[in-house]
Amino acid sequence: MNQKTNHKTKIGIPALTPLIGIGVFVICYVLATLNYPGGNWSSPDHESFSIWHNYLCDLLDSQAINGEENSARPYAISALLALCLGLFTLWIRLPALFIRKSPNLRVMKVSGLLALATIFFLALGSHDTIVRIAGFFGVIAFTSTLIELFKAGYGKIFFLGLICLFVFLTNYYIYESGRYISWLPVIQKITFVLYIIWFIGLDLILYRTPKCMAKNNRSY
Repeated sequence: MNQKTNHKTKIGIPALTPLIGIGVFVICYVLATLNYPGGNWSSPDHESFSIWHNYLCDLLDSQAINGEENSARPYAISALLALCLGLFTLWIRLPALFIRKSPNLRVMKVSGLLALATIFFLALGSHDTIVRIAGFFGVIAFTSTLIELFKAGYGKIFFLGLICLFVFLTNYYIYESGRYISWLPVIQKITFVLYIIWFIGLDLILYRTPKCMAKNNRSY
């Protein structure tokens, strides 16, 4: 009995670390939106943060769109750091979920970690370049993960992942083409919410299968 409890402690609790990171991310981003001075690309003089017209990356800029110093930036950077660290721990453990060894697991892990490492540089500016690099690695990581989830029979989380991928590609198409650009701030937030839900679901699967993690926790 004690051995089983200790096993849960060693494997289960660390698996919840990504949830902590996601929780801190949500709290800090809410604080960031509440502290944003104002302005968006549709209305530069608008007061406060607009869910409909501001992008999430507006919170990371050193200067708000209305020209004031961006007091939301420290909260946004903290949120981004918490999210990246939380998902970093998730992606390190993720290959252990799958029983069958495959070269795809290494691709999934490495590309996912590279995407997360790249995303944090959003805090330094050069948004377009960072988004493209992170998006490249992210699509590889996400596609390889969906392949493994399908092969392993995780139907629900796989289906949700397909929805996330479709919304992400829609988001990226609008971003690059400029078509329906007025919808992008809202679609961006929908994309974030869907991915957060997907990451939480994926992490809960890891938490509920500690024995599987222990058995398959190899170096990939």
